[in-house]
Amino acid sequence: MRAAFPDFRLGNVLATSFTGTLSERHGDAVERIPTPHRLIDWLAVNGLAVDSCTTAQLDLARELRESIHAAATAAAIQDALPASAVQVINDCSTQGRAAAILTPEGERRWRLSSASRVEDALSVIAADAISIIAGERDGKLALCASPTCQAAFFDTSQSRTRKWCDMNTCGNRQKKARFNANQRRNPRSAE
Repeated sequence: MRAAFPDFRLGNVLATSFTGTLSERHGDAVERIPTPHRLIDWLAVNGLAVDSCTTAQLDLARELRESIHAAATAAAIQDALPASAVQVINDCSTQGRAAAILTPEGERRWRLSSASRVEDALSVIAADAISIIAGERDGKLALCASPTCQAAFFDTSQSRTRKWCDMNTCGNRQKKARFNANQRRNPRSAE
């Protein structure tokens, strides 16, 4: 029987979705890619299918994830980018063999090398992170308002005032906590 893993938190932005494979960083951390096979699953769900993954490749993926998180967090608060994080992102970006292709429907997809290596998939994620952190895309890096999460996310809302990395998790949790606190203060308001 296969072990149960936490669901992936999928978003519209590849790089910040990847950093979401470790959530609740300031609370009880939830690792969503605890095994090489689980990384294979995440990559496949995000259109970056690979043939296999070693423990060393999983370690490299986690190093890239943490580097993207550190650089995106610094960019969101307009702080200097950590040199070590920039180096890891750049190294991963240049080590892969992936190409952007245009589908008949007019969408961009990534084609990995014929060997479909993890490094190829990581280069796509690193390139996405570079475009976001460098400010090349329409949107704004922000940090989740949840005190236990504080994940970096890419806000593409019209007003650029989104507060939560994911409304279905962090946003709902905060709204529920606020509602419960109000109920405790005003128990008769529920009647």
